[in-house]
Amino acid sequence: MMLHILARGRIGRGPEADLVTRYSGRLNWPFKMTELPDKGGKIPPLSPGTARILLDEHGDQFSSVQLADLLGRWRDEGRRECRFEIGAADGFSQQERDSADRLIAFGRMTWPHMMARAMLAEQLWRATSILANHPYHREG
Repeated sequence: MMLHILARGRIGRGPEADLVTRYSGRLNWPFKMTELPDKGGKIPPLSPGTARILLDEHGDQFSSVQLADLLGRWRDEGRRECRFEIGAADGFSQQERDSADRLIAFGRMTWPHMMARAMLAEQLWRATSILANHPYHREG
């Protein structure tokens, strides 16, 4: 299953970009990163079977094991892609929230979008490590 981060804004160079590169490079699953401008831009179409997760302040808080379980279930159901979307500064509309498969929050605090990308990339690596029975997510 392809893990796809679709994010508004450009990460450029810097420590956050280095973290995204570090953790996405450790993944043993297919991975793709798509960056869009803060407004507009062409959102890649959703192919059938894509799971769509929005990182949103109204979302559920998952443990790393719970995220791994969700990804493993979707993989086993034959989902071809799991798309994680990080919105612009104003977040997502209610219509976008309603159309998502899941909403996930990294706690109740607001995080800069560049940090959210790095944290998400790390959690994807951690989740896939858990699923691979790696002595796993206590290292980083």
